[in-house]
Amino acid sequence: MAGNKLHWEKVFSTKLSNEVSWFKPHLDISLEMIKNAGLPKSTPLIDVGGGDSTLVFDLVQSGYSDITVLDISSEALQKAKKRLGDKADNVKWLQADITQANLPDNSFQLWHDRAAFHFLTDQMSREAYVHRCKNALALGGTLILATFAQDGPEKCSGLPTMRYSAEVLERQFGPSFHLIETRSEHHTTPAGKIQSFIYCRLTKRAG
Repeated sequence: MAGNKLHWEKVFSTKLSNEVSWFKPHLDISLEMIKNAGLPKSTPLIDVGGGDSTLVFDLVQSGYSDITVLDISSEALQKAKKRLGDKADNVKWLQADITQANLPDNSFQLWHDRAAFHFLTDQMSREAYVHRCKNALALGGTLILATFAQDGPEKCSGLPTMRYSAEVLERQFGPSFHLIETRSEHHTTPAGKIQSFIYCRLTKRAG
C-alpha cells in the first residue's frame, strides 16, 4: 500500500482541508449515528481514515474522551492536530494503513469510517480490513460505516472506488455484524458536484 500512502500524502499536502471533495464542516449523520448508539462519552472509539476530517473536532467538543484517529497520511493527521490545537494532546493519533494496522483485540466500542473502506477495490484488502475490525471491536460494539452508494462516483481523488448498498455492506462483514440503521446522503462537494453516500450502523455479535 506504499503507493496509496504517497498518493494521499500528495493530496493532503497540496489541497486545503475545504478543497477535498469529501469535505463537510460537520459530519451530521455520523454524529447522529454515534449519538443513536447510546454509548457513554468515555467509550473508546476509533475514526478510520479520519486524519483531516472534522469529526474528531466535534467529538472532542462534545466531551468524548477516548478517541483514536487512524490515517494512512501523516500530513492529514498533522492538519487535524493543528485544527485541534492544545486539545490534540487528548487524542491518540495513529499513522497506519488500516489493512496492515496492528490494533489490540477488543480495544474499541465504536469504529467509524467515512473515508477508507470504499477505496479498497480488491477482495484481499477488504478481507484484511474486516479482519481488523472484527478483532479490534469489542462484542456488542458499534460499527458506523459510510461508503459511496450504488449511484455514487466510480472514482474519487483520482482513484477507483467501490459502491455499496446497505445489504451488501452487511454481507461484507459477515454474520458477526447485524445491521441496525441506515441513512442516505447526497453530499455536495466544494466543487458543487453531488456524491451519493450510504451510512450503516451495525453491532458486533457472537458468531
